[in-house]
Amino acid sequence: MNTTMSLPAKAPDLPLQPRSAGFWTGVLRKLMRDPVAIGAGIVLLILVLMAIFAPLLTPHDPYQASMLKRLKPIGFEGYVLGTDELGRDMLSRLMVGARLSLFMGITPVLIAFVIGSGIGILAGYAGGLVNTLIMRTIDVLYAFPSVLLAIALSGALGAGIGNALLSLTIVFIPPIARVAESVTTQVRGRDYVEAARASGAGAVTIVRVHVLGNVLGPIFVYATSLIAVSMILASGLSFLGLGVRPPEPEWGLMLNTLRTAIYTQPLVAALPGAMIFITSISFNLLSDSLRSAMDVKA
Repeated sequence: MNTTMSLPAKAPDLPLQPRSAGFWTGVLRKLMRDPVAIGAGIVLLILVLMAIFAPLLTPHDPYQASMLKRLKPIGFEGYVLGTDELGRDMLSRLMVGARLSLFMGITPVLIAFVIGSGIGILAGYAGGLVNTLIMRTIDVLYAFPSVLLAIALSGALGAGIGNALLSLTIVFIPPIARVAESVTTQVRGRDYVEAARASGAGAVTIVRVHVLGNVLGPIFVYATSLIAVSMILASGLSFLGLGVRPPEPEWGLMLNTLRTAIYTQPLVAALPGAMIFITSISFNLLSDSLRSAMDVKA
């Protein structure tokens, strides 16, 4: 699977006037009329609720091993989705594993969104030498493929959830910063920004009142599209032993431990991968719907 990140082919068109509450109301109405957005949102809501209430919903202890029940097939008595290589209930581990998988997918993007947006907005609004220094530094990191950069950083920092989160955050800051710089540069030249500057408003006031409201939307849309990439990268790090450590259930780590069972119980071994695929495609579909809803030309 190709996890190389790239800028979106077309960012949402920015308005000629500042966005008002009516714009965001229109975006919400478009999303509510979009069956794809509704379907993806329902799937993600179910996954989030499953992760939150997993301890109350799991039929078995996800850490309880039994060598007598190793690699039982789907539908085995008392085990709806079978058991793993140590005889642990797959359904329970998938439900509990949603916590770490969603956490590892969303948290790095959220932190990178805050840091990358700040860097990009500063570079885009300041322009000139400041823009050149910041963006050329960002381009150094952006030049590396996301997979290789994540593996290199995690390998240098060592295995563990904290180091994996730090590595993924560093990976996602450059692309978000580039998008933030691009949309800020567009907004900086709008008439309403020039009018505010001519009226004597300071740079901080202009950024806070006129820039942030118009640039955070497109940046957020792009950031949501990176959640799927983050989940795949986090799962890949766990698969390589650089992320979550056993016996914690996490979908990428479960794929790693079940790889030897692909010939004996292929359906059971494929379940963690299916969960990663469903979650990733739901985030991608929701991001595409949000981008379409924010397209002012449409």
